[in-house]
Amino acid sequence: MVSYIDLCQRAIRAGGAALVERLGNANVWQKSPADLVTDADFAAQEIIVRTLRRALPTHEVLGEEDAVGEPSAPFDAEFCWVVDPLDGTTNFAHAVPHFSVSIALFHRGEIVVGSVFDPIRNELFSAVKGEGAQLNGHSIRASSVASTADALAAVGFPPRVAEGSRDLKAFLRTVPRFQAMRRTGSAALNLAYVAMGRFDAAWAYSTRIWDIAAGVLLVSESGGVVRSPGGGEIELRSGQFLASATEKLSQEITLLLNTPPLDVDQVDQ
Repeated sequence: MVSYIDLCQRAIRAGGAALVERLGNANVWQKSPADLVTDADFAAQEIIVRTLRRALPTHEVLGEEDAVGEPSAPFDAEFCWVVDPLDGTTNFAHAVPHFSVSIALFHRGEIVVGSVFDPIRNELFSAVKGEGAQLNGHSIRASSVASTADALAAVGFPPRVAEGSRDLKAFLRTVPRFQAMRRTGSAALNLAYVAMGRFDAAWAYSTRIWDIAAGVLLVSESGGVVRSPGGGEIELRSGQFLASATEKLSQEITLLLNTPPLDVDQVDQ
């Protein structure tokens, strides 16, 4: 019988090797303004999909570079692998060594296996539902931070940030309340870092299911909290998420994200 987590890890390492091989000499173009893709994305996805389908030919596989519109396969199929061959394409295109590969397995709409791999640092984050989360085979836990004043958070932005956008407003509203904040360029690694306590929180309004599926399982299995930015149950189809180390921190961030900021005139009064 095929071990799903072993297969996931084998496929993700193969995809990561394809990225490292092409780092610094990949061909780059735009899917849309500021939204980059490279031939390395396609090469890594091809290797991953081939590895998965050879082992489990009856399973569905959804790769980011093949997806059109709002994919339903993860929720409709009995088994569906969701693959992001390169999360952090802009970093990769500029040879910034912070990017990842992400793979998750859905069983009847539920995430049961997930891995995020940083091929530069050789860090493989993995989780199996109900069995906890690991980094390179060692158990990991989210931090115990319960206040934004003590928290290091990661925030995600869309490829092109519009003035006055929800993402920018949320950032401006929250940044004064945190110990520090980072924009790393990889939502999958942001979630993995929350799972192991490097970050205490992370959120984004513009990710897609392949960016976050594996990371959501990692955070949940490491004792963290994952919700929608509005505080409700996370809806993976939307791609919007708020991950935090503790319940108290999650509640504090939710309040910040959803309380309209005061106008300058009001503050001065």
